[in-house]
Amino acid sequence: MSSKVIKVESSDIVASVFGSCDANIEIIEKKFAVAVHNRVADDGNDVIVVSGDDDDTVLYAAEAVRYLVKMAKYNENITDQSVIYVCDTVIAGKASELEDLGDDCICVTMKGKPIKAKTVGQKHYVNSIKKNTIVLGVGPAGTGKTFLAVAMAVKALREKQVSRIILTRPAIEAGEKLGFLPGDLQSKIDPYLRPLYDSLYEMMGTENYQRQVEKGVIEIAPLAYMRGRTLDDSFIILDEAQNCTPEQMKMFLTRLGFNSKAVVTGDLTQTDLPSGQKSGLAEAVKILSGIEDINIHTFTERDVVRHKLVQKIILAYEKYDREKREKYSLAKSGEGNKKHNLRKESDK
Repeated sequence: MSSKVIKVESSDIVASVFGSCDANIEIIEKKFAVAVHNRVADDGNDVIVVSGDDDDTVLYAAEAVRYLVKMAKYNENITDQSVIYVCDTVIAGKASELEDLGDDCICVTMKGKPIKAKTVGQKHYVNSIKKNTIVLGVGPAGTGKTFLAVAMAVKALREKQVSRIILTRPAIEAGEKLGFLPGDLQSKIDPYLRPLYDSLYEMMGTENYQRQVEKGVIEIAPLAYMRGRTLDDSFIILDEAQNCTPEQMKMFLTRLGFNSKAVVTGDLTQTDLPSGQKSGLAEAVKILSGIEDINIHTFTERDVVRHKLVQKIILAYEKYDREKREKYSLAKSGEGNKKHNLRKESDK
């Protein structure tokens, strides 16, 4: 029997690490086949003890617990999804990457909650936005593409790096026609822009947000409103970019002015464009790759920070799409062979 002891500064941290009804620790015990418990050491301090039959698994489990203790010290909410992410990262032999997380606050919400990167992929995304003028964030739902981009925009505005924030997205009709929705034009486009409002409300507060909109410091508009403009001294975010046409994407990227930064976000698996219409985001990823000061950051299902089922749903759909492509490829191959054989028969 092998064991590792992790010292903890307070019982509050122990409670945060263990979670409600020890839910977090149960995940670790199942992942590594170990036992985890807490006790008070001889010196009166709290400790967490990890024990098991295999030295390596005990070592890995202890590494995961140590990082969760670090998260608790930063007053971060430890969810089952974050525990699973930490465990999987340790199992993959990438525990050292976790050390870079949690110590870099992007900004603080109106309720005093610090906004930080929760995964290594998110950390790289944030660093990419800091270093590059244009960043394309591509990946599945729930990876924080838009939320982190808005956080970086608010940070830039607060630090007076830019004088305004401009957020836009294409108003693609999915099911309901714009003309059939009630109200004036603003009322019609509000549902498409709601995710952007929500992010700004959380970071700035409703009243402060409204004041900034009235002063023109914050602008949220459909992509079509960007045509013909030059956007100087701005932090510009294009959300749901998978629904842009190639012409719209080119139009947006060429709006960039002096002392401005642009972030483009989208999920190429959730395109609402008409059948046969090519996504401007997919084309931009190919065209802009390798250009200096432009970075293309790709998220994976491991960066999902929503409910743990979201990650499983993404993987299930990826498997389904992969199998469908394979079947289509086999069918086309079979059709080609059939035509080839028919030509050979006719030649005879």
